[in-house]
Amino acid sequence: MPLAMAEPGVELYIKKIGGRDEVRQHLAQLGFVIGGMVKIISAIGGNIIVQVKESRIAISREMAMKIIV
Repeated sequence: MPLAMAEPGVELYIKKIGGRDEVRQHLAQLGFVIGGMVKIISAIGGNIIVQVKESRIAISREMAMKIIV
């Protein structure tokens, strides 16, 4: 299931990251790595705020659709 479809407040493991190499590398630099934990804090207007590696990051729905949990 894409991260964009997950419920807020639930901690999930990242199973796969899709997209071009540049996109996957950018997400990895932000802390989105396979096997890592991610938690949706809130979703507003299709964009989401997530907690990953003790940081909160805002990402677009488009990016969140590339992260499979």
